Amino acid sequence: MKYTRQGISLEYDDIGNGVPLLLIHGFPLDRTMWRSQVAGLQLTCRVIAPDLRGFGRSTDTDGETVSMETYAEDLRALLDSLNVKQAVLAGLSMGGYIALAFLTQYADRVKGLILANTRATPDSESAREGRLTNAAKIAESGSTSAVVESMASKMLGPTARPETAVAVRSMMARQRSLGVMSALRGMAARPDRSALLPFIKVPTLIISGSADVLIPASDSEAMQAAVPNCRLITIPEAGHLSNMDKADAFNDAVREFIGKLA
Repeated sequence: MKYTRQGISLEYDDIGNGVPLLLIHGFPLDRTMWRSQVAGLQLTCRVIAPDLRGFGRSTDTDGETVSMETYAEDLRALLDSLNVKQAVLAGLSMGGYIALAFLTQYADRVKGLILANTRATPDSESAREGRLTNAAKIAESGSTSAVVESMASKMLGPTARPETAVAVRSMMARQRSLGVMSALRGMAARPDRSALLPFIKVPTLIISGSADVLIPASDSEAMQAAVPNCRLITIPEAGHLSNMDKADAFNDAVREFIGKLA
């Protein structure tokens, strides 16, 4: 399906009935990372999974900064178009940054919050510079291959199935340079959301992977300590893309969480 607003088109899946669940993908990926969730959760809830602007089949960007707030605005407009007044937001990694930006701007639209393999703190200075350097390299070369090569081996845990690793690398490799550049610059510019955490009023589930080398479980534990009405689940042997690495365990956690909201 496609939604168009102010020249920006977002491709999305919208499957199932019940509590709306908005799945916000990570970087540099697209909505197909949620295939196991769309298949496994559509009998539990209404699953809405968009490609963010610049990724997948959605409209490209110009390579300049797209802030987490802008992605969030796109998603709010998508929910408006679908007549969804409230949704459970589930964001993984960059998707978690966007979910927190959404909560900051549109708290009344959030029924529940799932933060997977993400953090509330901003980049360190060295990480921020690394993102900006990578964006500049992509602008110069026109290729995302260096980013893909540096990240692909860190996305899954040591027990991930080989076919999952192939799917992740393929998904990363097909993302367009301009969209990747915009997201790198947007993530580098994102603010510290730590002060928001104690004021989150909706039920919250934090999911981590014990084998996540990009955002370690300790970051999730720190968030849980700050968020009221919050549960933390650490999936054994799951890497950064816990939803793909250990899809059944991820789906079980989400299904139980949503069941308590319905």
